[in-house]
Amino acid sequence: MFDNRGDLGVETLLKVVLVLVALLLVLEILGLIVDGVMSLLGPLRPLVSLVILALIVLWLLDRL
Repeated sequence: MFDNRGDLGVETLLKVVLVLVALLLVLEILGLIVDGVMSLLGPLRPLVSLVILALIVLWLLDRL
């Protein structure tokens, strides 16, 4: 058996953390954009959510 547990360098771990932080920032920005668009739609928010849900279900069932 090869014993290479814990054989990650510090630079590799820093790159992984950097990618995770960048991903978190992108998700935060996307969340702000989606909230802004949904606030503009006002009372149509549930309808938009249902349309998105229906599109996802249709795609998963290969009907789209």
